Amino acid sequence: MASGFFALLDDIAALMDDVATMGKVAGKKTAGILGDDLAVNAEKASGFMSSREIPVLWAITKGSFLNKVIILPVAFLLSAFVPVAIKFILILGGLYLAYEGAEKIHEYLFPHKHHKSKPKLEKITKEEALAREKEKIKSAIITDFILSVEIIIIALGTVSEEALSIQIGVVTLIALVATVGVYGIVALIVRMDEFGARLIDLNERTDSFSDKIGNFLVNALPWVIKSLGVIGTIALMLVSGGIFVHNIHFIHDLVHSLPSILGEFLVGLVVGFLVLPIVGLLKKAWKAIFKK
Repeated sequence: MASGFFALLDDIAALMDDVATMGKVAGKKTAGILGDDLAVNAEKASGFMSSREIPVLWAITKGSFLNKVIILPVAFLLSAFVPVAIKFILILGGLYLAYEGAEKIHEYLFPHKHHKSKPKLEKITKEEALAREKEKIKSAIITDFILSVEIIIIALGTVSEEALSIQIGVVTLIALVATVGVYGIVALIVRMDEFGARLIDLNERTDSFSDKIGNFLVNALPWVIKSLGVIGTIALMLVSGGIFVHNIHFIHDLVHSLPSILGEFLVGLVVGFLVLPIVGLLKKAWKAIFKK
């Protein structure tokens, strides 16, 4: 009886070791999309009153956990019974990532013209403010759902040749780390200015060490958000390009002589700018049909 118990423990330890090993590989593959996830969610969680930032972030985090609960079983069932669907979804995710990255680059190079108008002060009730907050939370959770699908499918594609038990362990680990890690860092980012303000008010002296640190944190927050946006865009191109290079032999043969990071970035860039006008036409057609 005891020997059977210890044999079970040995099997569990071996499984956890395999999960940890493959988790490192999957973590590297999903690191790029996690950068974009971090940038997007930092932007989504900002812009609220200081007292509402943490409650809003917690609501989005709970929604993210729910997204994972929905996505993970579906992904495992597809992997077990329709494994070809994983590659198909992976390619679709690559197209979406490439499009999103190209759209950001296009917006930076050719920004939309915004009509200049004087800002108007708008009085809203507490109920209206909470309703708008809920809409933003809903939007953030929907965005998280799309990014979560991409993270889970990329992680699952990394371990698709492994046993189902290892697939479940690795992908679940990546999903949990993604949620806790991303939203933990987002919480630190959105509270940077608040922490900086507290440091400034720590004492009545001017130009003290705490004042310098506090001013640095307050002034650094906008730059951190912008930097994450740039890093996230580059990551989108690298991740999407990597999906095509590693899953489509024709594309792999085209760029195999280039350094991998350059080849993947170029592939993501080209695919993104090919998809961009197609999506633009589809959006115009959609609006034309449903506006009638």
